[in-house]
Amino acid sequence: MVSEAMNDVGAKARVRSAAGYETRRVAGTDIAARGEPALWMLGGTLALGVLMIAGFLLLIVWNGALAFWPRPIEVIQLSNGKIIAGEPRRTESFRPPETVVSSLSQEQQAAIHASGGFAERTLYRTGNYDLYNEDFAWIAHYERAAITLPRDIMLFERLEWGPFIGRIHGLVLNGVEHSVAEVDTNDLARLHDQARERWNRIRRIEHGDIGAVNRKIESRRLALRKIGLEAGFQSERYHAAEAETATEIAALQPQYQALADEAGRLKAEDAKTQIVLADVNGTTKSLPLSAIVRMYPANDLGVLGKLQVYLSRWWEFLTSEPREANTEGGVWPAIFGTAAMTLLLVVLVAPFGIITALYLREYARQGRLVSIVRISVNNLAGVPSIVYGVFGLGFFAYFIGGSIDRLFYPERLPNPTFGTGGLLWSSLTLALLTVPVVIVATEEALAAVPRSMREGALACGASKWQTIRTIVLPRALPGILTGVILAMARGAGEVAPLMLVGVVKLAPELPVDGVFPFIHLERSFMHLGFHIYDVGFQSRNSEAGKPMVFMTTLLLIVLIFTMNIAAIIIRNRLKRRYAAGQF
Repeated sequence: MVSEAMNDVGAKARVRSAAGYETRRVAGTDIAARGEPALWMLGGTLALGVLMIAGFLLLIVWNGALAFWPRPIEVIQLSNGKIIAGEPRRTESFRPPETVVSSLSQEQQAAIHASGGFAERTLYRTGNYDLYNEDFAWIAHYERAAITLPRDIMLFERLEWGPFIGRIHGLVLNGVEHSVAEVDTNDLARLHDQARERWNRIRRIEHGDIGAVNRKIESRRLALRKIGLEAGFQSERYHAAEAETATEIAALQPQYQALADEAGRLKAEDAKTQIVLADVNGTTKSLPLSAIVRMYPANDLGVLGKLQVYLSRWWEFLTSEPREANTEGGVWPAIFGTAAMTLLLVVLVAPFGIITALYLREYARQGRLVSIVRISVNNLAGVPSIVYGVFGLGFFAYFIGGSIDRLFYPERLPNPTFGTGGLLWSSLTLALLTVPVVIVATEEALAAVPRSMREGALACGASKWQTIRTIVLPRALPGILTGVILAMARGAGEVAPLMLVGVVKLAPELPVDGVFPFIHLERSFMHLGFHIYDVGFQSRNSEAGKPMVFMTTLLLIVLIFTMNIAAIIIRNRLKRRYAAGQF
């Protein structure tokens, strides 16, 4: 009896165990059937991607926003007696050579051995490139004997040679040198403002007024050459025009000479006001006061003083031209060039892409040929961008632009007008690069419009074009604008094609100005993307250009974001109009 009872208990336990296993197996199968593991994996991948993008943007914003904040200047007394002054930039660990470690004190050697053979060093921006032939210096911590923050040390931002770190040694006014004790701070600020105003006036005369006179002279010379090419350089018409041109140029000479004399007078006056600077070792440097863009006592600034320097640097960055091989100054020409090229790109790519997609979807007979065209369009999206640059240079610049020069501007040859890189050819090249995006997005938007709407319009007596114009296009417009937004975002960030068809390191003239015909599509231009590449990889000192790289990157992201947001707002308004039936 006991044996039978035990067998019954064991059987029941086995049944319960089997039932529990079956329940777990069914539950596991149900979880797998619902796709929860895949859901977790997809959600985790999305979260990782968002974190990566957020981290990248945070890195750009952090380094870019703080790049213009004034830093303190440390004066370091080295163990060998040398004195160095500079802004600390970053600190890192490094492994010093054994020969150097063996020459250190026992305490320093013990500290290095305790850290695994590593020591600390700090990168200082020392400036004074014209004196030291370098902008930065690494200082190991074991080399430092003392560090001070003198309140009289100053940073001078100059037009040339980068910043100068030191003190004011004296001031030269009308050939008379005054010591630093005789220079009042308010007088120095007033003299500096006057000197900068003179410099700006000289620049306006040389680049604006004299440039306008030179353009008039050049236009008359080119008009005479054109007459010579048309009628012959020995014809009576040419000789009559030559005499008339000589008279007109002679009439412009007094105006040119007056402007040149005024510029010379201002330069002579500017040379009378010199500032004498001295570095921490006593080496002096004399330069015109107008060559100082900004100066401030780095260790004697309050929060308001630092904020004033910070905002003034931002204003200079957004409104002025670059200097010092683009590592300092502003990026206004690059901002203008990027915005102008992107807007012209949208104007060119939108009609071409929309018309192509409209024909392929609504008019073309669907068959093998249309399929081949669609496959070709999709494959164009995978062509490397540099290939588009080579095509744009060869076809647009050399072939079409060269033909335009021969037909309409023969008097300017051999100097090309449209036969070289420019804003128009750059925009056309990027339009070809991004047109597959617009075509595909437009086709998808047109296909999403219900066929019943087309049939209803046709049944009411509307023609095919009336149906497309009043029914199909309004409802597909939000999707079409999505493709245009994607094309605009991609085109604004491209750099490789632009290096071949129009972008330059420094553009002396903007594509849009007050000179007739006011919009100059043939001119080269600056671009924020190329500016980042140039400063980060082509400057003489990439470390000096690092703040400008982060600032320009931040500005490019903000510019693209602003243009995209504007396009998205327009698209959303169109969606609301469609929902309200206002088309």
